Amino acid sequence: MNFKILEKLKQLPRHGVPSQDSRGQGIPPTSPASASPTAAGATVSPAVNSINEQVQQLAQQLANEMVAEQAQMRGIARLGRTYTKFDMVNDVVSKQKETVTAGLWSDSIANLTTFFTSSTQTNSQRQYYVDVLQGDPATDGSVIQFSVAYGHAAGSGSNSVGQLNDSPSKAIYSQYRQLLLNPGNSRFTTAGSGSTDSIYVINFKRNRLRERLDAGNFELPLRFLSGSTHNVTSNASGSLNVSSSVTYTLIDDSSVSSATLGDSGKIYNIVSGSINGGVYNSTSPDYYGLAYPDHGVLILDANMLDGKLSYSTNVSSSTEANNHFRLFHSVSGSSLLTNPASSDPYGFQARNSEQITSTHYFVRVKNAEYNFSNNPSYVTGSVGQLAQTSFVNDPKTYVTTVGLYNDQRELLAVAKLSKPLLKSFSREALIRVKLDF
Repeated sequence: MNFKILEKLKQLPRHGVPSQDSRGQGIPPTSPASASPTAAGATVSPAVNSINEQVQQLAQQLANEMVAEQAQMRGIARLGRTYTKFDMVNDVVSKQKETVTAGLWSDSIANLTTFFTSSTQTNSQRQYYVDVLQGDPATDGSVIQFSVAYGHAAGSGSNSVGQLNDSPSKAIYSQYRQLLLNPGNSRFTTAGSGSTDSIYVINFKRNRLRERLDAGNFELPLRFLSGSTHNVTSNASGSLNVSSSVTYTLIDDSSVSSATLGDSGKIYNIVSGSINGGVYNSTSPDYYGLAYPDHGVLILDANMLDGKLSYSTNVSSSTEANNHFRLFHSVSGSSLLTNPASSDPYGFQARNSEQITSTHYFVRVKNAEYNFSNNPSYVTGSVGQLAQTSFVNDPKTYVTTVGLYNDQRELLAVAKLSKPLLKSFSREALIRVKLDF
């Protein structure tokens, strides 16, 4: 600010204020009675006009210099800016929710056509359930995708070694009854056969589910087991080629019916149908069980599988029937047949679903900002000359990364652009950074 102008303004006489004599004493103004009368509308004296003009000129000069100084400070701040503070009202949009889905199986694929069991499971574990992998367990990257199990309310179909209460099938039924049914309900009830003591279970691996199974986007192929020349209860790995060429596909009925709400969340019926074709005979469908998408569990009614797919579930007491291998071989065997609707092998199709909460940060870069770089390759020589001579009057940078910092300038997150973004005095940029929680 020009303080000389301020001093000049202070020294100018002010209209109506007593002037000072040589001794610094005030000279009183002339009283109205002693002053010479003047005509109405008389003009102000030239001396007063001169003073007013000087004041206006000096004030305008001072205002212009203040505006120029502020513009210069803003320019310096922008040209050398390293951080820009967000306008929390206009630049930040928070709590944006959206539901995203992805293929449920490894590598986010949605159709699984290879099925393996692993010898790393002990015989004791196989009495309760069997893990299913997408590849040969001996190869890298082969991991568990889902598990199959068999449960019976009274413990039938598994060897209790004289202790019926400790049989694996009863433990499986009790486990899923406590997990999925409302308090006071002791039996699973399906629209296919009513209250049932005998169930098959498919339990998706939790880390594959994200939040839940995506209702309306799973299709389970089951191959008819009648006439098999193989032992469908054997502990075999890979796809078992049973003699039947009939395959059923099961989906949930979310496309035609609303979910039933229970303590375990949403519940849908499992019916005969396909993802593309919808529910078969939607007015009177065949019901095969219950889907619990929030838990990633499918409960299949063994009575329906016995009647429709000839599972012949063994419910003898104190017998190690290995019924869950019937389900495994039915699923894996279907992949050896071609689906006439797609001309591809039958596969177990499934997708996961999760709700994402996002915050959007709008990074606004004005034309005069961030046109220089701290990268050592940007300058050369001992005095920091620009390495590219063409940048002397027209500097350019390429934005590749946006860092988000807190008030203490601690780096919290980094966003990478898909490709470098050219920035110069003739270009501005608006970059949206999305953080998902």
